[in-house]
Amino acid sequence: MSKINIFSEIGELEGVILHPPGPEVENMTPKNAERALYSDILNLAVASKEYNQLECILQRLTNTYRVTDLLTDILQSEEVKEKIIKQTCYTERHPDLLNMLLSKEADELSKLLIQGVPLQRDSLTNFMSNENFALRPLHNFFFTRDSAIGLHNSILIGSMASTVRDREALIMDSIFKYHPKLQANTLVAEKLDSFGKPLTIEGGDLIVAREDIMLIGFGTRTSTQGIDFIINMMREEKRHQHIIVQQLPQTPESFIHLDMVFTILDRDACMLYAPLLMQPNKYETVHIEIDNGTVKSIRTVENIPTILKKLGMDLKPSFCGGGKDSINQEREQWHSGANFFAFAPGKIIGYNRNIHTLNSLSENGFEIIKAKEFLNDKYDVNNYKRCVITIDGSELSRGGGGARCMTMPFSRKALD
Repeated sequence: MSKINIFSEIGELEGVILHPPGPEVENMTPKNAERALYSDILNLAVASKEYNQLECILQRLTNTYRVTDLLTDILQSEEVKEKIIKQTCYTERHPDLLNMLLSKEADELSKLLIQGVPLQRDSLTNFMSNENFALRPLHNFFFTRDSAIGLHNSILIGSMASTVRDREALIMDSIFKYHPKLQANTLVAEKLDSFGKPLTIEGGDLIVAREDIMLIGFGTRTSTQGIDFIINMMREEKRHQHIIVQQLPQTPESFIHLDMVFTILDRDACMLYAPLLMQPNKYETVHIEIDNGTVKSIRTVENIPTILKKLGMDLKPSFCGGGKDSINQEREQWHSGANFFAFAPGKIIGYNRNIHTLNSLSENGFEIIKAKEFLNDKYDVNNYKRCVITIDGSELSRGGGGARCMTMPFSRKALD
């Protein structure tokens, strides 16, 4: 496995962590779907087939690793096992589970930590409880992007906006800290800042545009306090850094992260949702410049493409939902039409359902390749300067994320 090396969004992929959706997705009912951050429950059989396309594609292109395998590896250590179980049980207020979980073998324990531990109806309190699980299933874990963020040579562990995802962050922190082939430097923020305000950071809001340029979304999942934490990190490193903050709408829920409205596709190309990023509105774009440990300036700028151009990144946009019809734009943004994952410069993966978005990409020189055709060796991506491999997404997209959300890259080759 490669060490941590994330200095761009598009460098050739060397290692990525995945988590196929499993029984934890089915351990959801209409009653708890909203608490689990879903607007609806998913059909696991269909979602699994769609996710399998993504995983098989990436297995052809790079080194892929599953969360469950990595977690099982580190749980072989009794010391690590005890740390994870104690933190889980005490944080989630179920110390009664401690001995039972410690008695489990690593592979079974790995599943329990992700799929959940059913509540035993062995007391009146438990019998009367409306909960089905003592440790709740991690319904959102197939979005591995959010709980761990590759940032230069370190891993920033997500400070999750909802407590139902805190165990995801604990697991990813443990994997990167203790796995013998990773042993990465992990950066963990407290859930509250020094003034007691919620400090939240999720990976879908953070884009490493260039070694000295970072884009961060500010909205329902990442707070200003979380962004200040990153600013202070950069100040301590005393590097020259530009941080561009994009304010996001609170509603609808499709705007949860920056990568739902903006992704980088190539050295000179990006995907964006024009109504938010290119048209006048109340949502601000802020440019922060840091140099030698000092914040030199904080100022409002016109938009992301304009400030990136001034900083030497001239990105021609393709448009989520196409560039004209507002209904198509809204529909395809809702279904993660802006959410693309680059496995090399100009070579990306996204959903096939967003046809107007794909037409915009095609107009900008991207060859459209269906996942099945790629997996049947009808196309060689090395023969194309630009291409997009399209995966089925009728069910996965209903979970509220796309190809970028479902991938956690930890190493990319440096760009020329």
